[in-house]
Amino acid sequence: MHIGTTLTNYIIETQRQIQGATGEFTGLLNDIAVACKKISGLVDKGDLIGVLGSAGSENVQGETQKKLDVITNEVFIEALAHNGHVAGLASEEMDEIYQLPADAPRGHYLVLFDPLDGSSNIDVNVSVGTIFSIIKAPEGVTRPTPEDFLKPGARQCAAGYCLYGPSTMMVFATPQRGVQMFTLDKDFGEFLLTHEDVKIPADTSEFAINASNSRFWEEPVKRYVDECLAGKEGPRGKDFNMRWIASMVAEVHRILTRGGVFMYPVDEKMKAQNQGGKLRLMYEANPMSLIIEQAGGTSTTGRERILDMVPQDVHQRVPVILGSRNEVDRIVSYHAN
Repeated sequence: MHIGTTLTNYIIETQRQIQGATGEFTGLLNDIAVACKKISGLVDKGDLIGVLGSAGSENVQGETQKKLDVITNEVFIEALAHNGHVAGLASEEMDEIYQLPADAPRGHYLVLFDPLDGSSNIDVNVSVGTIFSIIKAPEGVTRPTPEDFLKPGARQCAAGYCLYGPSTMMVFATPQRGVQMFTLDKDFGEFLLTHEDVKIPADTSEFAINASNSRFWEEPVKRYVDECLAGKEGPRGKDFNMRWIASMVAEVHRILTRGGVFMYPVDEKMKAQNQGGKLRLMYEANPMSLIIEQAGGTSTTGRERILDMVPQDVHQRVPVILGSRNEVDRIVSYHAN
C-alpha cells in the first residue's frame, strides 16, 4: 500500500541537499509537528474536554485569553523545550522570553510562535491555527535576551502554520525552497505531502478586510476598497468578492489555495491609541510574509516590505497587506501617491 511522502521524509530529503546539515533543524520541525498534532486533537474535542471559553486572563497585548490560548502555549513549550533543538522561545501569549530549564540541552535555533491564532473563533467552531517562525540563535547563547530575537523577517530560517479546520494542514516555507503543504492523516498519525511548491496567482478578484473599520481607514485603503466594490461599472472593470474570517491562518490559507488579498491596515483609531498596527510583526506578519513571498506573492505594510523591517520589540504591531502580487502592488502605489 502506498504511504506517500511524510513530513519527516520530506525534511530528511531536503536536509541531504544541504552541505553540513546536522539533523537539528529536522528534529525541530518534528517537535513542532508533534505540538500541532496535540493541539489538533484538543481543538477537535473542544467542549467534550472542557477547553472552550475564556480563561479569565489577558495576554501582554491586553487581549482576553481563551482557555485554549493558555493550554496550547503550554503544549508548544513542552514539545520544544527539552529536545536540544532550541536555545529559547518567544510566544505571543507570554510577556517575557521563555528561558529553558537549567538542565535542558541547548540548540542553535530560536522559535517565535502564536500557539492559537484566531482563538476568538474557537467557541463558534471556525478554523483557527498555529503560526511559527524559526531563526538562528547567536552562537553560544544559552539564555537569549529579547534583542537576540529581534531579527528582520528576511533572516528567518523557516516559517509556517498549522490550520485546524475540516482537515489539519501543516504549511511551511524555507528561503529559496518554496512552500509545501502537508495534510494530517489522523488514522496514520502523520502529516503527508499533498501540495508541493505552492504558488499564488498574480491576479485576483477577491479581497479580505474588516469592513467594520472602514470609517477609520486611510485614504489609499478607502480608494482601493471603493474601486473593488464598484465592480464592473467602476474603474477596475470587474467584480470582486469580499471575505473576512478574522483568523489570519485561515485567510492566508485561502490566498495560498486560490489567490486573493488580505488587509489589516493601520487606521486612524489605531493611531489615536498609539498603535502602529493590529498584527504582531514577530509572531504573525514575519512568518506569513515569508510564506507569501516564497509562494510568489507580496507582503507589505503599504509603505515598506515587511521582511525588511528591523523589529523594535518582540510584541511590536504592524500593518499587513499581503497576497496576489499585482493587487498588492496596486495598493502600494496608492500609498505612494
